[in-house]
Amino acid sequence: QWQLVESGGGLVQPGESLTLSCTATGRGLNYYTTGWFRQAPGKEREGVSCISSKTGRTTYAESVKGRFTISTDNAKSTVYLQMNNLQPEDTAVYYCAAEVPVGADITIGTMSPDYWGQGTQVTVSS
Repeated sequence: QWQLVESGGGLVQPGESLTLSCTATGRGLNYYTTGWFRQAPGKEREGVSCISSKTGRTTYAESVKGRFTISTDNAKSTVYLQMNNLQPEDTAVYYCAAEVPVGADITIGTMSPDYWGQGTQVTVSS
């Protein structure tokens, strides 16, 4: 069974960095557009970033532009989210997601995942 397994969450202080990883088990990520979402307590889940399998285009939520970077390693079937200069408002459960690309190129604003990981907690606190 194909699964997305996240790792790399934790507790950091403001200004520090973390890298999240999401590895697909069972088959690779090459065909899928992959991305990261997050959900803070009491808030709706929001898109953070995605990378298109069709074009390699990366898109980001305005709140993380310039601080977060998404990348993939297809040989390892893994997608990463490098998060720099983390702030308390970045505290959330982060979810990896994948979508079968059909039609127009996918952005984080249009992504509608077909598959989800189980989530990993990121807490930013002093």
